[in-house]
Amino acid sequence: MVMPFGDPHSWTLVDQDAAVVEPVEAFLSHLHAIERSPNTVKAYAHDLRDWFEFLDRGGLVWSGVRLEEVGRFVAWLRLPAAGRVGNVSALPTAESMCSEATVNRKLSAISAFYEFHQRHGVDLGDLLTTWQRHKGHGGSWRPLLAHLGSGPERTRRIRLRAERRIPDTLATKQVAAIVAACARLRDRFLFSLLATSGLRVGEALGLRHSDIDAAARLVRVVPRVNANRARAKGGGRQVPVPGAVIRRYADYLHGEYGELDSDYVFVNLWSAPIGYPLTYASVYDLVCRLRERTGIMFGPLFATRMRQSCCAARCRSRWWPICWGTRRSLRPVTRTRI
Repeated sequence: MVMPFGDPHSWTLVDQDAAVVEPVEAFLSHLHAIERSPNTVKAYAHDLRDWFEFLDRGGLVWSGVRLEEVGRFVAWLRLPAAGRVGNVSALPTAESMCSEATVNRKLSAISAFYEFHQRHGVDLGDLLTTWQRHKGHGGSWRPLLAHLGSGPERTRRIRLRAERRIPDTLATKQVAAIVAACARLRDRFLFSLLATSGLRVGEALGLRHSDIDAAARLVRVVPRVNANRARAKGGGRQVPVPGAVIRRYADYLHGEYGELDSDYVFVNLWSAPIGYPLTYASVYDLVCRLRERTGIMFGPLFATRMRQSCCAARCRSRWWPICWGTRRSLRPVTRTRI
């Protein structure tokens, strides 16, 4: 349905009978009303899908769970896909379904869900959180009002120890190989821009021609509502880019863009609707094709999320987050040429 404000699409949760799960619907509607990012609402829908599937398998009621059930939920999340069914024993060497960081994120979503419903009479707001006094760091320095004591802070009751991972980066030769494997000037410009500027994919897909200052070699990131639902996370900024990237932009305009009347920089040129801004799914499809051509496993951050979403959709879950804007269940992306 079309929302009267904010992003026109919203997410909710449906059960096996396609009936809306009302407690989750109320919570996700609240997030949309306070204008949380659509990606945040989508992530909460996925996390709560797992929680309600676990409750359904155990015959539990969401408003009457205990901390012990949450512990079993964590163990259930760590099982491989086949082990979650209940009639299959998982070997100790089987690969876990969720990492420690993913489990912590899901617990955070459930905690926010119960804190929301605590304001409506469900006395489980402290199911996953507790209040503790802030412990100061060592050393002789103390703040001015330290003698008054510090206020309590909300902390997690259950949290797995997760290692901080340094993101993998591509070598210069790998970036050059990916750009060279692009058959279109548009795609070469896109990946050159991402590699040299550090722009997020959503920021690149939302670029207008007025955002590129070729003379100053600057790209301006402007948070705005885009037709392709691309989003610029955070505030606006200006990003310097090399002259080679500006030259690729000029080649793209003269060689492929031509007389097309569109404000967007990255648009569909070889499939309908011509001139429509490029979408996340289109770039993900392009990434998959370039992986096959180059043998290099790479991808923007959104590609990793979509791959995880596709894997989640392939498991035969009884609970499905769906997008009300498209009325589609979350299914693997259909690849199309762009």
